[in-house]
Amino acid sequence: MSMVPAAAQVLAILRYLAGQGGPVPAAAISRDVRLPRSTTYHLLDTLVREGFAVHLPEERRYGLGVGAFELGSGYSRQAPFQRLARVPLATLVDRTGHNAHLAVPHGREVIYVIEERAPGRPPLVTEVGVRLPAQLTASGRAMLARLPQAQVRALFPDPAAFVSRNGRGPGSLSALRGLFVEVRRSGYATEDGEVTAGFSSVAVPILDHSAHPVAAVSVTFPAGEVGPERRRGIAAQVARTARELSRRVGGEAGHAALSCGTDGDDR
Repeated sequence: MSMVPAAAQVLAILRYLAGQGGPVPAAAISRDVRLPRSTTYHLLDTLVREGFAVHLPEERRYGLGVGAFELGSGYSRQAPFQRLARVPLATLVDRTGHNAHLAVPHGREVIYVIEERAPGRPPLVTEVGVRLPAQLTASGRAMLARLPQAQVRALFPDPAAFVSRNGRGPGSLSALRGLFVEVRRSGYATEDGEVTAGFSSVAVPILDHSAHPVAAVSVTFPAGEVGPERRRGIAAQVARTARELSRRVGGEAGHAALSCGTDGDDR
């Protein structure tokens, strides 16, 4: 199926605006989305007329409009992503014996939209509806590592953007980029005690047709119970689930490929 360039460009602008902390200049949109300035202004004018963007003339900036809110509200009512992911996450829990989650990006945070709890496992802070700093979570790191550098830089413009829960985690953009190197090498993201002391997580992003991260699958487990080999086995199962969900949302399942070991059961 062929892509419609104008539609792809409009969606890129909307996605970019949704990831900002506030309205931004058209020049920044043009630069970060990599569109000609003339094209950017034409598309922004259309978005403003249709209510999906708003222009602040005194500030010479653009932000999301009411139309974007209505789309988000419609999504919340239908919850299609949650319906697509529920069974694969339940299967993931059966295969690993640990709690699994689905998180979506929201600016510098992630929002947990599904929690599948393994029998006998305790509840965690990552319940449905909870928001956490993206750079501290395995899910957030998995998604951030797939974003363009300019978008990550816009999300974390200064040290104040780096929030800590337990006095751990990256405190600068260079430290965050250092984590991305390992994420890209292994194919999955990790966190160890940076969200909840004594617990670790592994995560793999779910990618759309353009390889953009739209969500992430993660599994959380007591750090003392899982050694390096078993962790790689859990990560392989997480990647297997992420590939399936990428396929279900129309993405390229191969983008979530993982080179950390077998897809076999590693409980």
